[in-house]
Amino acid sequence: MKPKNPVPNTMQNWLTEIAVGYNDALETLPFTKLMGHKASEKDLFQLAPLICLKLRGLPKTKRLETKAKEAALSTYVATTSYNPKVLDNPHIAFALAYLASHYGLDLLTENAVAEIMDYVAQEQRQLAIRIEHS
Repeated sequence: MKPKNPVPNTMQNWLTEIAVGYNDALETLPFTKLMGHKASEKDLFQLAPLICLKLRGLPKTKRLETKAKEAALSTYVATTSYNPKVLDNPHIAFALAYLASHYGLDLLTENAVAEIMDYVAQEQRQLAIRIEHS
C-alpha cells in the first residue's frame, strides 16, 4: 500500500520526523496514569508502529498494524539480546522501533534502516534537541 505521506528523503528530515513521532508518543504518557498503568519514556518505543502508520497517513488496519508491530518488536528484542545497553536511551529505542516499523510495512529496506539508524546514533544529541524543541 502506498502511503499518503512519503518517507523523508534526507537524514536531517528523518531526525525531524523521529522527533515529531517521539513527541506524539510522549503526549500519551499522562493518559496511561489515568488508566492505571505506569508508563515512562522507556516504554514509548511500543507506540512507534502506530505513530508510523499515523505519520505515513496509512489506515490503522489490523493487517498493517500487525506487520509494523511485529517488525518493531522483533527488531527491538533481537537488538537487546546481543547488546542490552544499546537501547537504554529511549530516543534511540523509539527511533529503532519506528524505522523497523517502516521496514515491516515495506517502506524501507533493511539497508536503509541500518543507514538511517547509524546516522541517528551518531546524531543523538541533535535528535534530543529536536525532541526538546518540536
